[in-house]
Amino acid sequence: MTVGLASAIANSMLNAYCRNVAWSQPAAFWVKLHTGDPGAAGTTNAATETTRKQATFAAASAGRCDTSGDLAWTNVAGTETYSHVSFWTASTAGTFIGSDALDTARAVVAGDNFTIEAGDASLILTPIAA
Repeated sequence: MTVGLASAIANSMLNAYCRNVAWSQPAAFWVKLHTGDPGAAGTTNAATETTRKQATFAAASAGRCDTSGDLAWTNVAGTETYSHVSFWTASTAGTFIGSDALDTARAVVAGDNFTIEAGDASLILTPIAA
């Protein structure tokens, strides 16, 4: 399973912390739907619904940052089951930031509305010393 931070993002963060290498964090986070694990590049198992939604996040705690608002898609493009999301720096194209599995996969029919509730998509750094 490749869910988690993108390797390039993790390396950029570590270089900034450990080597004082300048890094520009993403100005925004956009969420894309997937029907399975998005893979290491975030491009595998993309959903038919291609619209990305901009996410906001609550303050990080215990190495975890959860979405702070609902993400809602209306009139989805295809009949399928959403199980994962990927995070991007732009509404189209952009840089892959990471991915997450949804708490519960959900089947939709073309034309349905689909919402990921606040807190149900996360970026996580592990392990965290206790």
